[in-house]
Amino acid sequence: MAMKSRSSGSGSVTTIFTRIEHSRTADEVTRQIEALILEGVLRDGDRLPAERELAAEMQVSRPILRDALKALEARGLLVTRQGGGTFVGNIVGEVFAKPMRELIATHPKATADYLEYRREVEAVAAEMAARRATPADKALLAGLVERMQKAHRNGDFDIEVEIDAEFHNAVSECTHNFVLMHTLRSCYRLLAEGVFYNRAKVYDLPGAREQLLAQHLAIYEAIRDGDPEAARAAAVSHIAFVERASAEAERTGEWERISAMRLRQRSENSTKPARSSKRSAAT
Repeated sequence: MAMKSRSSGSGSVTTIFTRIEHSRTADEVTRQIEALILEGVLRDGDRLPAERELAAEMQVSRPILRDALKALEARGLLVTRQGGGTFVGNIVGEVFAKPMRELIATHPKATADYLEYRREVEAVAAEMAARRATPADKALLAGLVERMQKAHRNGDFDIEVEIDAEFHNAVSECTHNFVLMHTLRSCYRLLAEGVFYNRAKVYDLPGAREQLLAQHLAIYEAIRDGDPEAARAAAVSHIAFVERASAEAERTGEWERISAMRLRQRSENSTKPARSSKRSAAT
């Protein structure tokens, strides 16, 4: 299916829909939108064009378009907000139910297992991306890397972390394997929710931001150059660093907690009346 382009940063998608060439039915409209969602062109929260505009782009009647949108909404692929338009639904969903996420958060081994999983799967994704990335894919990655570098220079930590996740999502899109892509998206959602470890603490470690930036650049350059082995190695190296850094951040946090308790205890003791020498001798 031919497509024109991805959406702009506003989240509104206006140029990816194509005219229905043959039988202009609701089923044809449904299949086109389904494909855009499956292939990752339309993502969670993306807003569809207004009904009149979308009908014109696909060259179908508005009643046919409405029927297609209603069918997609009934299946949970689209959601309509009163007065706000039509959006792609939460198609990725939750990998784990809330009780499981809470259980995971209390067991440190879960973080190690999560990172081990990412190390192996992202190695495959990076290698596949280096083999399959199109010029448009590489342009998207280049733009993300440029934004990441700018945020790094400006000290915009929140933006840098946000682009970090978007970069990994984009690498998965470059695989052109929708099962791998959607699996990794759900994986990154857990990361964004802080289920496994606090990314802010990892970034706060001395020199971590510089190393993470260099690692992302290495992954990008290997994909750009079409070097599957280098892409795999760069992805493995990146997650191995995150494994070490998350463990160090956790250990440092524990040290800070204990140090704070010691300081508080010493401060409290210093404000208590001194014992008499007679009582001290007796004890």
